[in-house]
Amino acid sequence: MALKVATYNVNGVNGRLARLLEWLDETGPDIVCLQEIKTTDEKCPAGALENAGYGSLWHGQRSHHGVAILARGEQPVELRRGLPGDELDRQARYLAAQVKGLVVASVYLPNGNPQPGPKFDYKLAWFERFNAHARTLLSSGRPVVLAGDLNVVPTKADIYNEWLWRLDAVVQPETRAAFRRLLEQGWIDATRHFHPDERIYTFWVNDSAFRRNAGFRMDFLLLAPNLAPIDTGVDTAYRGKDRASDHTPVWVRLREP
Repeated sequence: MALKVATYNVNGVNGRLARLLEWLDETGPDIVCLQEIKTTDEKCPAGALENAGYGSLWHGQRSHHGVAILARGEQPVELRRGLPGDELDRQARYLAAQVKGLVVASVYLPNGNPQPGPKFDYKLAWFERFNAHARTLLSSGRPVVLAGDLNVVPTKADIYNEWLWRLDAVVQPETRAAFRRLLEQGWIDATRHFHPDERIYTFWVNDSAFRRNAGFRMDFLLLAPNLAPIDTGVDTAYRGKDRASDHTPVWVRLREP
């Protein structure tokens, strides 16, 4: 048996609900991590998702940020709400749950623009806290998936034209170095595990960029090394639909732990 785990920055879950439900129905993932839900827990579409066969767990924030975890046929069991390491940080960017034998975290790392400045400083500090927590998860020995929009473009091969975006926070050396330190802990980047050299994008700034395939790879499924991935993919076609998010789903199929 296999489990299909996906990540999807929906860019507003209520405004994109029709697209989300369509994708769930057509592709049938077992576990989904959402980012940028942009709504409070009280206004999340839990009922609509339950009708579609998915239990859901929400860590929302009005108009900004927000993450969620969906599970087909069951209710995710919450493990952690919010990233540890800064009690004053109230941004809704991290949610972890026990789902179908896995520990799954939905992650929305700060964008960091404009840089330099306080937003970039917050991004780097958040990344360091995330890396520290990721190391703790990895050392637990449990089967863990870190899923989300990490707002990093790791290499030139992950963006259509690095030079045009050379001042953006997602391509800065400090951002890339933090991501490398994360991978050096032992996490498997599912996309690159199966497609080490292929140009694969998960985000396009607008429809025109999508039509030209002028994209970025910023959405990741990072697997603990005790998991066995079978295959992976990016549901690129959903970026071209009406009222689509600027990101598209990324998924991996795993042998059940």
